[in-house]
Amino acid sequence: MPHFGDYQNEIYLSGLSNLLPKLPVDFKLLEQRAEAAMPASVLSYVQGGCGDEFTQRHNAEAFNHWGLVPRMMVDCTTRDLSIELFGLRLPSPIFLSPIGVLGICTPDGHGDLDVAKASARTGVPMIASTLSNDPLETVAKNLGDTPGFFQLYTPKDKKLAESLVYRAEAAGFKGIVVTLDTWLTGWRPRDLNTANFPQLRGHVLQNYFTDPCFRALLKKSPEEDPSGAVMLWAQTFGKVLTWADLPWLRSLTKLPLILKGICHPDDARRSIDGGVDGIFCSNHGGRQANGGVAAIDMLPAIVEASESVPVLFDSGVRHGSDIVKALAMGASAVGVGRPYAYGLALDGTDGVIHVLKSLLAEADLLMAVDGFPTLAALRRAGVVRL
Repeated sequence: MPHFGDYQNEIYLSGLSNLLPKLPVDFKLLEQRAEAAMPASVLSYVQGGCGDEFTQRHNAEAFNHWGLVPRMMVDCTTRDLSIELFGLRLPSPIFLSPIGVLGICTPDGHGDLDVAKASARTGVPMIASTLSNDPLETVAKNLGDTPGFFQLYTPKDKKLAESLVYRAEAAGFKGIVVTLDTWLTGWRPRDLNTANFPQLRGHVLQNYFTDPCFRALLKKSPEEDPSGAVMLWAQTFGKVLTWADLPWLRSLTKLPLILKGICHPDDARRSIDGGVDGIFCSNHGGRQANGGVAAIDMLPAIVEASESVPVLFDSGVRHGSDIVKALAMGASAVGVGRPYAYGLALDGTDGVIHVLKSLLAEADLLMAVDGFPTLAALRRAGVVRL
């Protein structure tokens, strides 16, 4: 039976023919390569966080104060990291978190499609962002047989929100992920110091520019008046969502509805009472608010409060060991963000695949060495606070 960890054997055997991995297998070197290769404006947007970036750093560092306790004399020659999620059988417990500037991470401007192709080839689901350089329908087509989810930044115009959700349904996405913490943009010094906001320059807005409801609001088409279309986007972006809006959100779709940005157990319970199908524990990787608790530290309480529904998790995931720890703490699936964006920028689809294979290989080998042949065994063991 093949395992994700077999990727290391592939690398070592290729080394016998003097073939080295095209990209690093670790986050530190991957980030260094990306910093040298990416345009400064794109790098600052992908890499930057809010304020002095304490929360962004803390998200990643906080994994270090949770530890796994190995169990020996366990047969781990056969391992199973597959999961069931919203009725879908998935080969691994990870997914591609939504990133709104994938399109401009590649020279041809079609990074969203490269990521979708990587999703198709690895079986790792992609959560496609509302902010995209290609229409959501085209992204969905490139997912192949791998299920995808659509992330919604809820616009102020309800008809436009409804249109985006209906399009996602028609395109074949398997769930709607509503981001709650981005109805306006947090204070991001890296971008502010260079007055760099890609959307205001017309990037990653194709889901709006191709939407019939959005186009109906325009005096001239985006093709005739790009600046006018961008200004309308800026005016309509970002509906402030309150609990009073939850029945409306729930009514938009029969697909699984997942709320992203839930960090307090009371919010998780209230979401579930309102008919939500999944909770997404995330603080946006520290990009939207500074000074907060690390997302991984909030995960246990969210899992406890969300016993009846799956809990997705992201923020600060950099290594395979991070994935394993989050799974041990009860996450149903774990999202990867910046690492795959760096892989995308360095080598397109193949770069994303390499990053995912490296992360999964590290996670699989860690579980094997520590005596956890299944995710159920891992969760029974849990973690220890260091």
